[in-house]
Amino acid sequence: MHVPDGFINAPVSAVAGVVAAGAVAVSLRGARRELDERTAPLAGLVAAFIFAVQMLNFPVAAGTSGHLLGGALAAILVGPYTGVLCISVVLLMQGILFADGGLTALGVNITVMGVVTTVVAYALFRGLTAVLPRTRRSATVAAFIAALVSVPAAACAFTLIYAVGGTTDIPIGKVLTAMVGVHVLIGIGEAFITALTIGAVIAVRPDLVHGARGLAAPLKLRVGGELVDAPVTAPAPVAARSTRKVRATGLVTAFVLAGFVSFYASASPDGLEKVAADKGIDAKAEEHAAADSPLADYGVKDVTDARLSGGLAGVIGVGATVAVGSGVFWVVRRRRTDETTTASVTETV
Repeated sequence: MHVPDGFINAPVSAVAGVVAAGAVAVSLRGARRELDERTAPLAGLVAAFIFAVQMLNFPVAAGTSGHLLGGALAAILVGPYTGVLCISVVLLMQGILFADGGLTALGVNITVMGVVTTVVAYALFRGLTAVLPRTRRSATVAAFIAALVSVPAAACAFTLIYAVGGTTDIPIGKVLTAMVGVHVLIGIGEAFITALTIGAVIAVRPDLVHGARGLAAPLKLRVGGELVDAPVTAPAPVAARSTRKVRATGLVTAFVLAGFVSFYASASPDGLEKVAADKGIDAKAEEHAAADSPLADYGVKDVTDARLSGGLAGVIGVGATVAVGSGVFWVVRRRRTDETTTASVTETV
């Protein structure tokens, strides 16, 4: 659902840019509370993993494909504020390096794909986990539903922005029907990917899933024929547990997906591209400012072998995303540490 330049007029694109900048600023502050010594190194990996999986377009209908948006996955894994930052880093890398998503539409894309998906998914996830049994399986089910709903929600958000600032005169009802219809199907794929990923991480390291912390139901004991809560014991220290194996596994998986599996992704246009072509939304689409980038369209310039070109581009993208993302989250985490140290010194004095 990467919106190109020319779909939305300049004034509305500018307003969306201000909204996106404000959301990123709020998320930078909020992420300081979410990131700790274990999760901060993983946040960059989450961004890289989402970048890799977004390269894997899957067919959803005749001549139409879809790909992961990732807002639900990021929010549940590392928290909603950090999730917005993860998606923003991915969109920035895609726009600058690969000419995917317009640069003037970056604010629109962050608002639609980053903010809306993350907020909707996390709010729904927390609501579901509050009423479902407090088990890891329930967390996986909640992740599935939250991811499913987040995608058509993003489609509705795009349609609203298009209704205000669209550059073509297309009946908004037709745009809404087409966008929501195809993105419900894409949402099913998003839901499966999100649930499988969340379930896999919960199975091996539930302490690393932000949204699943504290979901285990209290142990029950039968005393005198009645079930009572077992005495609470001190939890095993998880902060000292290394995340090196998880990081290595995740990074290798991202490289394999982007460098090899992406070659077998569907070549059909994604949901927005298909709707834009069918309804005429793309009549005033503009060429991307980075169209001459050596990595434009997810291929390495002057490498003639399509498999090698796409694979190298994917590997470079994963590497760049994990480097930039890790740098951003290291700074955010360091800022929190500095503030905590300053506060401690002040209290001592």
